[in-house]
Amino acid sequence: MGTTTPPRTLAEALRARDDESLAGLLRARPDLLSPVPGDITQLATRAGTRASVVRALERLDRFALQAAEALAVAPDPAPYETLLGLLTGDGQDDGEQRDDAGAAIVAALPGAVGTLREQALVWGEDNRLRLVRTARELLSPSPQHPSPTGLGPTVAEATAGMSPGRLQEILAAAGLPATHDPVSAVAALTGLFTDRARMGELLDTAPTEALAVLDRLVWGPPYGEVTPNPTPPVKWLRDRGLLLPVSTRTVVLPREAALHLRAGRAHRTPEPRPPVVAAVAERDPQAVDSAAAGQAFLAVTTVEELLKHWNGGGPAVLRAGGLSVRELRKTAAALDVPEPVAAFWVELAYAAGLLASDGEADERYAPTPASDEWLELPAQERWVSLATAWLTATRTSGLVGGQDAKGRALSALGPDLDRSAAPEVRHRVLALLDALPAGTAPDPESVLARLRWERPLRGAAASGGTTDLRSRIALWTLNESELLGITGRGALAAQTRALLAEGPAKAAGLLAPLLPEPLDHVLLQADLTAVAPGPLERPLADMLGTLADVESKGGATVYRFTPGSVRRALDAGRTAADLHAFLATHSRTPVPQPLSYLIDDVARRHGHLRIGAASSYVRCDDETVLGEILADKRSAGLRLRRIAPTVLAARADPASLLDGLREMGYAPAAESADGDVLITRAGAHRTPPRSAPAPVPEGPPVPDTTLLGAAVRAIRAGDDAATVVKAQPETGPGAPPGALPRTTAAETLVTVQAAAMTGSAVWIGYVNAEGAASQRVIAPVRVEGGYVTAYDHTADEIRTYPLHRITGVAELAE
Repeated sequence: MGTTTPPRTLAEALRARDDESLAGLLRARPDLLSPVPGDITQLATRAGTRASVVRALERLDRFALQAAEALAVAPDPAPYETLLGLLTGDGQDDGEQRDDAGAAIVAALPGAVGTLREQALVWGEDNRLRLVRTARELLSPSPQHPSPTGLGPTVAEATAGMSPGRLQEILAAAGLPATHDPVSAVAALTGLFTDRARMGELLDTAPTEALAVLDRLVWGPPYGEVTPNPTPPVKWLRDRGLLLPVSTRTVVLPREAALHLRAGRAHRTPEPRPPVVAAVAERDPQAVDSAAAGQAFLAVTTVEELLKHWNGGGPAVLRAGGLSVRELRKTAAALDVPEPVAAFWVELAYAAGLLASDGEADERYAPTPASDEWLELPAQERWVSLATAWLTATRTSGLVGGQDAKGRALSALGPDLDRSAAPEVRHRVLALLDALPAGTAPDPESVLARLRWERPLRGAAASGGTTDLRSRIALWTLNESELLGITGRGALAAQTRALLAEGPAKAAGLLAPLLPEPLDHVLLQADLTAVAPGPLERPLADMLGTLADVESKGGATVYRFTPGSVRRALDAGRTAADLHAFLATHSRTPVPQPLSYLIDDVARRHGHLRIGAASSYVRCDDETVLGEILADKRSAGLRLRRIAPTVLAARADPASLLDGLREMGYAPAAESADGDVLITRAGAHRTPPRSAPAPVPEGPPVPDTTLLGAAVRAIRAGDDAATVVKAQPETGPGAPPGALPRTTAAETLVTVQAAAMTGSAVWIGYVNAEGAASQRVIAPVRVEGGYVTAYDHTADEIRTYPLHRITGVAELAE
């Protein structure tokens, strides 16, 4: 502890720590730094608040928490040996506590107590361990909140308020000498329950049914209901104090009796060692890397396809935010994946800053300008950016389709999908996989068991048997890792290990050789299809995606040419000659004659009709074609009328008129006010510049070394100002100890001038402009113009103080 005098309070225990230990406390519990405590006493007070203690308990592993729970039911203070006995038992339980388990507890307990001490949940020397009061209250038993150990109140607590006559009856039934002092009666009953020999003799006389009742209560909950006329076994136990009344209908098994029945153990199964992550398969590491690389490439192409699908302006944003169920279903169909998987890809693209809402009045989702830069990167770098975004994102796509606390449906891209624990769980799951040998696929249940051991309070399942959020995130992490190519066939890939340990550049370098090389050719078929035997170079893929429709995907992609797809390419500004030259250049097979005929036929009719804004009009040099359109019953909805031999006017807008005539089998082209054909370029809609959504942090961020050092110095300085022995000047008769020093203006000026000349520190009383009084330790540097400039040890900075606001000054005692 660094002192020969045992600490009497938590503040004294913290004050005795060195700077490194204080920094460790602030690192483990960063909420204590908001704001920086003024001194050690403030730090201790804040460390004992309920919110802070709950947060600290939630971050304990199972064994450290079990040690804290044992201290909560132990006497206060408790020697280290008492705590050890509560975890190992007294060794008289017929071999239930195995020797190796006891040895593991003996080996692990110093570390657990050290953790509790470091986090200021336990203080005091080993012979007087104290659990902070708030933690004891949280972990102690009560009828409303049973102890995690399953133990009930002590005999003294359970008999508080019991009449002396009733106590005498219990002593007589238990064979104890009568006493008229209630305190002595409670002590006698407690002594009976803690005396193993006498307790064994008492239980030997108990009816078998009474022992069965004790067996049901011994490991908790220790409370039971009784009727006004209890059964003989219950009456036997109640008469001897083995069941003590809590209310008219409730009894409790006292803690001392339960510990005897448990052979001294506070927990049925102490868990000093973390569960081992079991392997379900051992695979060839190269096969794992190749499988992961293949899935990584598929992930990149899937996100590219999503961006292309929403290129011209994606689905509308719901009024409450997010994507409608119908639009998610359409996106899933376009990507040819199940809806939950589509939600994952949408959320991943959003987290990576590739998708966002455009912010228009009719708000829609669309690719961001950053997506164009992302598309120009090599495939391995695109994957690294996706994987990095996934690792740090708090967006949790697995929640899509569920409900929030108010029963409202959670939608993809909605505002309620952030879960601050997600990045930590993802990193922890991958760290567990990283610790396994290369090529080893873990058992998911063993991964969940390990996570629950590491964070038991966070991992406690909710009522009704539902899986806790951390376990659900862990399962989603395993599934999403496979989708994203983080893992291959269940095992962590080498490129992912490099990403976690060495950074993006190393991961991209390992992944690049495993990805297929883009091709610069396709195979044209006589049935108006083209086969891409692998991934295509980007210009070729973009042009082919405009000229043809994707018919099937897999190891090879099949494209189909249709009149509509050829018209789409012509609308984008290509000519028939351009299309013929493109196919001849990029096909390893001759261009089939039917495909050439299709292109020429669509090109010949393309632009024969011209549509502009009147509201809209149709013009054509061939009067016969316009007559056919007017005679066709399908054109009735367009409300056309002839205003010239070669012009039809319509009340529909140009876009609706274009779609209507195309559905009738024509190939119209839009034109400008000058009569020029308008070229429609695919996917020109982009959002304004958008940054990726910032992850929602889980509590205060962990401070860096610089901030920790500054905080510790400030706390020490403030503590010096509050606790250092001061040479108090005379402040008048009856002045309370610790009152602000009172000196005249002349005395103040002389003292601070002398301190500035000698470089010594002084103690001052100071009243600020708001009238708040405080005491500070300062080292004056300059005194002039009615101001003193000094280094303030309390604030750890240079400050200037008006002399008229200094109430007094005193030298610091040696």
